[in-house]
Amino acid sequence: MPHFSVVPGAAVSAILGEAHKDVLRIVAETYVAHEKGQSVNPDSYFLRFPEKPNARVIALPSYLGGDVDTIGIKWIASFPDNVRQGLPRASATLLLNDYATGYPLACLEAASISAARTAASAAVAAAQLLPPDGPVRVSFIGAGVIARTILDYLDAHGVRIADVLVHDLDATSAGHLTAHATERLGVPATGGSLPEALTRDLVVFATTAATPYVSGDTPLRPGQVVLNVSLRDLEPELLLKTNNVVDDVDHCLKAQTSPHLAEQLTGSRSFIDGTLGALLQGRVTLDPAKPTVFSPFGLGILDLAVGHHVLAEARRRGTAVDIPDFIGETTRW
Repeated sequence: MPHFSVVPGAAVSAILGEAHKDVLRIVAETYVAHEKGQSVNPDSYFLRFPEKPNARVIALPSYLGGDVDTIGIKWIASFPDNVRQGLPRASATLLLNDYATGYPLACLEAASISAARTAASAAVAAAQLLPPDGPVRVSFIGAGVIARTILDYLDAHGVRIADVLVHDLDATSAGHLTAHATERLGVPATGGSLPEALTRDLVVFATTAATPYVSGDTPLRPGQVVLNVSLRDLEPELLLKTNNVVDDVDHCLKAQTSPHLAEQLTGSRSFIDGTLGALLQGRVTLDPAKPTVFSPFGLGILDLAVGHHVLAEARRRGTAVDIPDFIGETTRW
């Protein structure tokens, strides 16, 4: 009978703070495993509230085979109004279950896991899509925890950053991200306007926007890479002029994301060029005369894979808290 563990946020953060390379490897391997059919990743479930239309809690159940061979579900709350109180927008837990018996194995604080897997996904895509030579000029539209973590993972993945421009409606948030870039990573950074941000080699959207505000006539250029992490910033007409890579077609084309709006506009999915997993396998051909947009809806298997690693490391370090009597009955009779 497996024993049950709780891994608190401090322990998770300590592990992830030293595991950027591991997380990047795990995320890339998980995308390829998903592409090979070694996972079960059903639709996410959105819990919404009539009196809080901008808030939601999402359940992401999944199973990943191979060496992980574990079931999991992330339960993540997104409450944008928290930011006004100086609180993080998102909070999350991750529950892991044993695949052999179905019994629960662990509960992990997962906001940092979610941020890390999101950032690693963005960094893996950027490294695949950007030209290998020379430094790139990067902009962030939205300057919260996700943006900061993406910046860290771009650096950890060896993306050579010439400088950073930050655009955020909240000047304080923008200032924090520019300071992080210069003080922690040694990268020149400044604030700037949205039009300025849209000219950079690598454009990262990490906002809480619910509807598109970037015009379909925005003049993106060939070879430019856009990480559409927040998914709802771009008018669908813009996507019809770009290469489009997603994490999973069925998952990404729903919930009124920009790719979903593009599908509704055209009645077709033909504007999608492929998935990141297929790109990592060398099976996606992109038009070099177009910019490229990567739109990751976010797969539960990524949280599961990273959480599996964190649990093993926490147990090795002795920072997982065992609950010996969590499972009440250990025999049928």
